[in-house]
Amino acid sequence: MIRVAGAPISWGVCEVPGWGHCLPPERVLAEMAALGLTATELGPDGYLPADRGPLLARHGLAVAGGFVPVVLHDPAHDPLPALAEALPSWEGVLVVAAATGVDGYDARPELDATGWRTLLSNLDRIAALGVTAALHPHVGTMVERADEVRRVLDGSAIPLCLDTGHLLAGGTDPASLTREAPDRIAHVHLKDVDASRAARVRAGEVTYTDAVRAGMYRPLGDGDVDVAAIVSTLTAAGYAGWYVLEQDTMLDTDPPPGQGPVTDVRRSLEHLRKVAA
Repeated sequence: MIRVAGAPISWGVCEVPGWGHCLPPERVLAEMAALGLTATELGPDGYLPADRGPLLARHGLAVAGGFVPVVLHDPAHDPLPALAEALPSWEGVLVVAAATGVDGYDARPELDATGWRTLLSNLDRIAALGVTAALHPHVGTMVERADEVRRVLDGSAIPLCLDTGHLLAGGTDPASLTREAPDRIAHVHLKDVDASRAARVRAGEVTYTDAVRAGMYRPLGDGDVDVAAIVSTLTAAGYAGWYVLEQDTMLDTDPPPGQGPVTDVRRSLEHLRKVAA
């Protein structure tokens, strides 16, 4: 039986300033629970209250993990003290992204040899912190493209968060990666993606932000990710972690009750249950 969680980003809740209208936690968590989801990721820092236990319990939700963008490539910056400070109260998987150090995901610098050595060393230090940590390849971060994902696999022991949409958008076939390295996958973000829109982002024809706004991410089954193959491969490999439904979304205002993002999440959940069966 697979474990399925939700994520606030599917409801338009994002750490990027100016991303869009932010729905309140009560509505987001209530809609997750109404769909039958049993856990959520935490969303941006501060989105859920520090004392989130009663709120989550009211909706019958556990914590699957949380997405934490961290600068890992700068030799003058040690990311571990801030992470270690948060660990005593951490729940679920620590999903780390190799942040650029600036807001947003529309541009990024190129790493030199020193930057890569620093990044890979910091990933191993994070993997040794005593919690389940996973590196999230993500568009607009220092680990985005297929060659960069390979460099992490070859040069660090940290597991991956298999984000099917971000991998495909960055040029990696997530189904092939799953077949190649199922033992390196500790967490899964399931999203579908319009590959033609993603190709335009890689080519620099549109920004990542504009592509998301235009609907680059789709409900599961509506895009070009082979969700069935990924779930089948992970099941055969004994994967027992979470499948987090993610469809990065931007909102302008509150959708009417029962409408908006929840309809896409419902479609994704139905598709996942069908392929998992």
